[in-house]
Amino acid sequence: MSFLNNLFNKSKPKNPEDNYTVTITDQFIKVEHPQRETETVSWENIKEIKMINTDGGPWLPDVWLALIGEEDGCLIPQGAKGFDEVYDVVSKYDGFNFENFFEAMTCCDNAEFDLWRKP
Repeated sequence: MSFLNNLFNKSKPKNPEDNYTVTITDQFIKVEHPQRETETVSWENIKEIKMINTDGGPWLPDVWLALIGEEDGCLIPQGAKGFDEVYDVVSKYDGFNFENFFEAMTCCDNAEFDLWRKP
């Protein structure tokens, strides 16, 4: 039985979002991936927030939260551990566009949705 369990567990596809590590502190958000450059943005430098949808799924992450600063930023795939915590913070920003967020969650096309812009 152990052989069959190992066989089936190895054939079970891993979520591509599981390869991302999101670090959240009081000062910054950092996103790491073994095959991508590490991205970091400080909370105070976030100037714009978007949801970006791609047609890369299910083999690649296809819904991203983009935190954009003037000279830095990071992309967090939906489903990555830490996505919900970051969303919980940014969704409280004054003027956050929930309508665009929900539209992004139901979109299957390549598209960008503006969620927030620093005044």
